[in-house]
Amino acid sequence: MDVGELFAKHQPALLRYLTRYSGDPDIAADAAQEAYLRLLASPPARGNNVRAWLFTVATNVVRDGWKRERSELKLSGNPEQALAADPSPGPQERAESAEREKLARQMLEKASEREREILLMWTEGFGHREIAEAVGTTTGTIAPTIARALKKLAKQIDQYKREDV
Repeated sequence: MDVGELFAKHQPALLRYLTRYSGDPDIAADAAQEAYLRLLASPPARGNNVRAWLFTVATNVVRDGWKRERSELKLSGNPEQALAADPSPGPQERAESAEREKLARQMLEKASEREREILLMWTEGFGHREIAEAVGTTTGTIAPTIARALKKLAKQIDQYKREDV
């Protein structure tokens, strides 16, 4: 297995997916790096879809980070103090973020975690079989989940347009 070749082939899509999933390019880069380190340390069994494996591992790394953050907030007893340890992005970084991306992120956050994962993998060009393998479900559930998630997003867009007018 040539990890350099896999990196060149999958890294751009993995970073896009993780940035959309986490909402933070730094978290995305860290999770992608961790996924490749785990690939080197313990590659998936032969015959497994390496791309799906990478996306699954990286998604789990992000989730594990979120779980740790929630635990730290609970343990600190002072949410403001726990949040101060991880400063928010500066004005320059916030200014670079487009309004359209913010809106899309807000809408994606309203989807269930499973719908969000499936939808984001689908937008990255994953086939239904790959998505099913990555999220641990059957191929037959993927199309209805995508359709349901898109329908929810379309409703949110319509509602936003009505409120904005």
